[in-house]
Amino acid sequence: MVVKSVFDKLGYSPLSVNLGEVELAKELSVQEKEDITKELENYGFAIIDDKRSRLIIKIKALIVELVHQQNNDIKTNLSTHLSKLLNHDYNYLSNLFSEVEGTTIEKYFIAQKIERVKELLVYDELSLSEIAFQLNYSSIGHLSNQFKKVTGLTPRHFKDVKLNKRKPLDEV
Repeated sequence: MVVKSVFDKLGYSPLSVNLGEVELAKELSVQEKEDITKELENYGFAIIDDKRSRLIIKIKALIVELVHQQNNDIKTNLSTHLSKLLNHDYNYLSNLFSEVEGTTIEKYFIAQKIERVKELLVYDELSLSEIAFQLNYSSIGHLSNQFKKVTGLTPRHFKDVKLNKRKPLDEV
């Protein structure tokens, strides 16, 4: 909403504003980009104008959406899902992501899933088996092992002490 309001305030009505992406009806001049950049920086935002960075942002946004909004409800594996949606070979996406982010797409995906598990544990509305099912884990044991590997705690211990060790999504 902040990004849309900045564009509207400066007289550029965006066609769409999504996570990490603004679509405009016309190409911006260098001066227009500078004006928008200055205004966005006042709110802690920056313009990313290279294709590689935009692709990384799209990968992250798709993973976040998959884990946090769609509850990991895909019928194919992650690599096929990303390749299909981004129209790139998964090896290219994987190598680019690892080079830029210093971690693999799979580790990022697992980190997002664990953050979602933490969130659901803190809400205390679902059982561990329901969480495992919702996030497409093969078993409670698999979820528990992965959770302990990432956090150092079992889900039960995390839930019992109500640790609030959640990270903002942009820090995962």
